[in-house]
Amino acid sequence: MAGRSDFAGFVASLGLDAPPGGISAELAALWWAKRDRWDRAHEIVQDLETIASSRVHAYLHRVEGDLDNANYWYRRAGVTPTNASLGDEWDLLTKELLSQASADSALR
Repeated sequence: MAGRSDFAGFVASLGLDAPPGGISAELAALWWAKRDRWDRAHEIVQDLETIASSRVHAYLHRVEGDLDNANYWYRRAGVTPTNASLGDEWDLLTKELLSQASADSALR
């Protein structure tokens, strides 16, 4: 599963019991977040130290309503906090991470 064209497939996978195999930890966290399993999503990114995980971590704290903590994670990711809806932010992050995965696999 890679690339923006797979966004619909990723969304369709939300009906499964677990995230699709072969995806990044950050995408798995977003998958669990969309399934209203915040604790599981947070557990996945809690100890990661990548820009992508910091962005997902920020999103999760927005979902939680902890904007101070979300802003901390946005700073760690080097991005400006967003005023987008949570749904729009989820879509954007998911598409970006799927696109990055596609680009990474194309380089191999």
